[in-house]
Amino acid sequence: MRLEGKAALVTGASRNIGREIALTFAREGADLVLNTRQSAKELDEVAAQCRELGARTVTAVCDVGDADSVRGMVADGIDQLGKIDVLVSNVAIRPHKPITEVSDDEWLQVMSTNLNSAFYLCRAVLGSESGPGMLERRSGSIIALGGQSSITGRPNTTAVTAAKTGLLGLIRAIAAEAAPHNVRANMVNPGSTDTSREHPEWYPEFQGGMTRGSSQHLSDLPMGRQATVQDVANACLFFASDESAYITGDSVNVMGGRYIV
Repeated sequence: MRLEGKAALVTGASRNIGREIALTFAREGADLVLNTRQSAKELDEVAAQCRELGARTVTAVCDVGDADSVRGMVADGIDQLGKIDVLVSNVAIRPHKPITEVSDDEWLQVMSTNLNSAFYLCRAVLGSESGPGMLERRSGSIIALGGQSSITGRPNTTAVTAAKTGLLGLIRAIAAEAAPHNVRANMVNPGSTDTSREHPEWYPEFQGGMTRGSSQHLSDLPMGRQATVQDVANACLFFASDESAYITGDSVNVMGGRYIV
């Protein structure tokens, strides 16, 4: 098992990609701190499945856009599991609006959710006040979930694209600073992924007659299919494991080639 003896913190773990990352890590031997902002029932179900797979599992319902909540979650996780070896920062919102219609509050909300949360999480696991952090332990892997907006621009996504591009910069800066301490930071960028969609308004491309998974939709994807949540989880597993021990400040694009065409 590739993560045996490791403890991982996974945010946004109650559904979709985060859920699959949690289950994949549990199958590979990791103990887990699993987080959601509000889906406590779903998170408990995921945690129960992880425990069935043999993983010691701690749950935390909190807003990772709040610095104090993040400190408390990391402290509790270290207290219960002894350490955090791997962080998967997986949280984002994707509102679509022309820049002239984006309010100050909407801009700040996207920045708080998509970028500030990653900063708070990384800072907490690198140097926890409750126990030895990654820098002191000279071991750790940070993985941030980005997306195509991390590397390209799209109309009506100014806040999202700015935040995700900033996330890439954050990961690169952390990678450079933490490398002498044997701590790595990398990015996984999912493309179109076969998941449930709680906010269809975030996907205007599917509101004009085109349906997800249709031949019209898939024609833009060189590999001819959407990613599965397991595809994305596998990339995270690679960065979490010692197989990527000499890779930092880098990213992998789980997009089936979409960003190159």
